[in-house]
Amino acid sequence: MVELRGVRKSYGTVEVLKGIDLRVARGEVVTVIGPSGGGKSTLLRCVNLLEPVTSGQVLLENEDLTAPGVDLDKVRRRIGMVFQQFNLFPHLSAIDNLTLAPRKLLRMSRDQAYERATTLLDRVGLAGKADAYPRQLSGGQQQRIAIARALMMDPHVMLFDEVTSALDPELVSEVLDVMRDLARSGMTMLCVTHEMGFARELGDRLVFVDSGVIAEQGRPADVLDRPQNDRTRQFLRKVLR
Repeated sequence: MVELRGVRKSYGTVEVLKGIDLRVARGEVVTVIGPSGGGKSTLLRCVNLLEPVTSGQVLLENEDLTAPGVDLDKVRRRIGMVFQQFNLFPHLSAIDNLTLAPRKLLRMSRDQAYERATTLLDRVGLAGKADAYPRQLSGGQQQRIAIARALMMDPHVMLFDEVTSALDPELVSEVLDVMRDLARSGMTMLCVTHEMGFARELGDRLVFVDSGVIAEQGRPADVLDRPQNDRTRQFLRKVLR
């Protein structure tokens, strides 16, 4: 579904990604962990070229997104992304946040868009919040709205960038429950996370990124319980105390 070949990303003289090679199969859930500043979020943003790569290739369903002339706006419709911050339009209700993009970009009719939005709001457990505005919702509810909004475009792959990091601890589980549902439905997912329990439970593969390289990857239980890389062991000793 997604492939990164020798991806490098620099900001001036600072090289943040130093030759990333990664494949994500259709239906696979890959979780990415690592220290702050190690390149995790940059890696994720390079998948849909929100951060243009300095060199290397990014492929989506065997289409080279880095090739000249690619219509990135069209390609990005196949990639849903949810960020740390919810990024909802504050002046729109929940259902209008969901229906704006498909109506404008996909030319979906109002009735069709509202029917799909209602279904997705029910899926994320917020069927009764269609008319609520972001200011009337908790952080966990806003993040679930953001996930539903990304799903409105019927993406082929979902990217999650530490989507629970801005939430109070008691709100984290409701967002992770939605992600669990997506994973079990067969959605291809690439998740940057600090939730080790989620990575262990639902990740098909865990990738440890440090200093701009993939230092280790494998089955979550193997990496978390029997890390082979010294840097991985040092990191896990701190976060799994």
